[in-house]
Amino acid sequence: MASNITSSKNKQNVYGRQIAFAAAFLLPASKLLETPSLLSKYAAGDLLIPALLHFILQFGVLSAVLLALSRSKYTLRERLESVFGKWINLVYIVYALYFLFSAILPLLDLEKFVYAAFFDTEPTTFSFGLFFLFCAFFCTKGIKAVGRVANICLFLFLLPFLALLIMSLVETDFSNLLPLFGTKFGKSVSAFTYTTPHFSDVVLLLPLLLDYRYEKGDFGKITLGYGAGAACILAFLAVFFGVYSSIAPREHYAFSKIAQYFPALYVIGRIDLLFVYLLSVVLLFYTALPLHYTTGLLARLKQTERKSIFAFLVNVAAFVFVLFCNRFYNLFYSLIGGTLPFVFWIFADLIPLLCLFLPKTLKNTSDNLDNSANNETDNKEIPYA
Repeated sequence: MASNITSSKNKQNVYGRQIAFAAAFLLPASKLLETPSLLSKYAAGDLLIPALLHFILQFGVLSAVLLALSRSKYTLRERLESVFGKWINLVYIVYALYFLFSAILPLLDLEKFVYAAFFDTEPTTFSFGLFFLFCAFFCTKGIKAVGRVANICLFLFLLPFLALLIMSLVETDFSNLLPLFGTKFGKSVSAFTYTTPHFSDVVLLLPLLLDYRYEKGDFGKITLGYGAGAACILAFLAVFFGVYSSIAPREHYAFSKIAQYFPALYVIGRIDLLFVYLLSVVLLFYTALPLHYTTGLLARLKQTERKSIFAFLVNVAAFVFVLFCNRFYNLFYSLIGGTLPFVFWIFADLIPLLCLFLPKTLKNTSDNLDNSANNETDNKEIPYA
């Protein structure tokens, strides 16, 4: 029994280091767009406080899921399907809808950012449609593709992020963050609530962990990755407010212009934009991720590995939504951030915490049956993925 389980660990769809890289270098990308200006709007110089509270909450959720994973030789999916039986399809449907819902603000943010940062003249109506061609292709790929993306993001995120941060230090005045706790606590709570959609992203690691077999050291590796990503964002927020201070709430998509005051740029030109372009690739992958998961869940519901039709339908629906609803950008922000943050608290935080209560063994399943099932599936990728 032990030998079978051990051998299966060497045939993962994703690896522990890839999950750690996703936590460290893929998840932080979403917090470089509207999040800094929103935190500054509500919490001013105390913008680090609500961000830190978010990270502590998400760290707890991730730790709970990893702890649940480490308690059993069975995967989370095997245990979930054992508990819910035929009702597991309802869980897949609910989370397919949740991932679609969670993609609304990232899609609207990315479209606004692309038009603001990459077009000197007015873009055509369908300019952003190219993203959905890329996304549809990505959605047809399995969970292994997400792991490979995480590997790539090690370089696409870390190097340009550090370069932009270092270039921004020239004009940073950290005294702008003083006095500490100078903002009323109620405003910090408002900042925490309104930015919930931007921080509730540990759930995006859940599909990577569903069929993952825990290995010794994974807990420290993955949580360290998430902690590293959180530290990067906290440092960015501190530098951001140090540069812009009172006008920070008006500085949207600040990572694209935060380094523009670096003195050398007046001589050699805007080389900082090269780093912005690299980080934008990470943003593309991050924004496509919920649509990728939705496509995978729909394919699993139909018990097929052919995802092309689902990828097409999901991305057409997303394209039509952005095309006709981008004019209601502020309305969606106030609705989702101001009225519906509880959706994220339930589906991204509370429900994953319930993994701690999953049984360690499967119902009505012998070890021999489980071993044979493992041996059959180890050499092929799971349809969902």
